Amino acid sequence: MAAPIRTLCCSVLRHSRRQFSTTCTVQAGEKWRKEHGLSRSGSEYGPLTDLPDWSFADGRPAPPLKGQLRRKREQEALARRIVMLSSEVDRGIETWKEKQEEARRKEEHKKSLLLKPKGKLLMK
Repeated sequence: MAAPIRTLCCSVLRHSRRQFSTTCTVQAGEKWRKEHGLSRSGSEYGPLTDLPDWSFADGRPAPPLKGQLRRKREQEALARRIVMLSSEVDRGIETWKEKQEEARRKEEHKKSLLLKPKGKLLMK
């Protein structure tokens, strides 16, 4: 059943006067935003996304919106993950340094156990 529909669809596209493109679309200005250190789109982060849309006339802030609360939770989770991964890297570096130091000490110990030159070889 799917084959006749696909054939029909392809034949309609071939005989159509409209151009049909299968390339991926790029959001307008995405390259410029990335080059200037901004988000890919204007709605990912920034004052238009993070700040409240309104406030009370007496100056009290508006209650946070669902999207703002969700983004805050996501950012906190990301910050926790970054801290955790950073501490793992620090522990890994310390472990590596300890292993290097242990290997150096073992090598020095092996060298100290070797026979020492005696007599005329010692004078050279």
